Amino acid sequence: MSGRGNRPAHVAARRRPGALRRPVRTALGCCLLLLATTLTGGCADDRRDTLVVLGPWTGPEGTAFEAMLRRLDDGTGETYTYKGTRSLRETLVAQLEAEDPPDVAVLNSVGELTEYARDSLLQPLDAPERPPWAPRVEVSGARRTYWVPLKVDLKSLVWSEAGAGGGDRGGGRPRWCLGMASQATSGWPGTDWIEDLVLHRSGPGTYARWATGGLSWSSPEVRGAWTAWARLLGERSRKWVDLALTTSYEGVPDTADGDAREATRGLLNSPQLNCTHEHQSAFVRYLYTNAKGEGGLQDGRGRPVRVDPSARFLPGPAAHDGAYEVAGDMAAAFGDRPAARDLVERLSGSEARRLWHAAAEPALRPFFPGAGDPQPTDPGGDRAAGILTGGAETLCFDASDAMPPALRDTFHRAVLHYLRDSSAAHLDALLGELDNVRTKTGRSTLPPGDLCAPPAGG
Repeated sequence: MSGRGNRPAHVAARRRPGALRRPVRTALGCCLLLLATTLTGGCADDRRDTLVVLGPWTGPEGTAFEAMLRRLDDGTGETYTYKGTRSLRETLVAQLEAEDPPDVAVLNSVGELTEYARDSLLQPLDAPERPPWAPRVEVSGARRTYWVPLKVDLKSLVWSEAGAGGGDRGGGRPRWCLGMASQATSGWPGTDWIEDLVLHRSGPGTYARWATGGLSWSSPEVRGAWTAWARLLGERSRKWVDLALTTSYEGVPDTADGDAREATRGLLNSPQLNCTHEHQSAFVRYLYTNAKGEGGLQDGRGRPVRVDPSARFLPGPAAHDGAYEVAGDMAAAFGDRPAARDLVERLSGSEARRLWHAAAEPALRPFFPGAGDPQPTDPGGDRAAGILTGGAETLCFDASDAMPPALRDTFHRAVLHYLRDSSAAHLDALLGELDNVRTKTGRSTLPPGDLCAPPAGG
């Protein structure tokens, strides 16, 4: 990506007035149809338009979201259709370049959303500011809200085999699971490690300055997080590194019955890794849910799995134990249709959340940002929901998701390279490259003070 003075490549094609509107039947055509069919009220019916929502959920998650969308009747006659894809960014970029974006898109990168807002591709909303999920963004001298949180997630968690022990600030050493593969975004599990270490070693203020471009990657606070990660992982053989780099963050495919199902077993369930502890966000609970729906979380051998705050396992002062990293999927309205803006605001409302909760499988029920929202009650999910909505002192939005896309992508690649070679000289070179990209992309327009905030509570 070029510097701040030049427009990012993915929005280089500028919008023509009205170019993003979907075609609707003309009044004359509607009236001719009325005469041909002699149906009263046909004009209003045929003028109904469909709003397209593009999002990241496929499989059972996509089915639940789509079920909610079908039932979300706003009384206006609008209809909605959902398009789910695992190649969300690539799909959206292609549609923007063709000047035919979806009416609504759901993204987890507020850094990317910020760029779209600055390039006048998003509609400002009437929704209130809600840090850390949806802070106001400054565009052309005015601070407005441009997206709303749909579902959220809690990071800063460690999943382990019950009784495995280790890691309790001076206790035995855990054998850490690590799966870095995630198609085009491989490396993000490593960035989560670095971010969590910056947060718990240096605190929310330093974390927010770094995430928004105000702190050098070569600073002691950030560099120290990388070296702390290497120490926590311990001695790593070439075979271990190769396996970590090629294993999915969800674990290995479950082919015990001889077929080629896409279901995965979770990192704790992957015998090749021979590990006892996994640093991962709350979504991973579905991989350890008992297939019969009985009891609590279990690994593949039927042994209980527990979840703890990562602060128990990370170096850092106890004063930062109440801070947690979080992530979220945000909805924004593209184009210029008022109905798209209205839909975005309805999607974050209480009725949409109630419908979504009811449609989802128990272990896949989404977390929502308010204590008054319906929350998961499955094992692991209930504890994470309690932290998200009141148990934490501070919630800090995922740092890499707050960074400009070019810097985020460089961060993803850097952790993969560092895993292969964690020497001091190699780390200095990687951090230098990250600082060069930081200089080119410039500081974020996200307010650092809004990147971390107490739980909403309601």
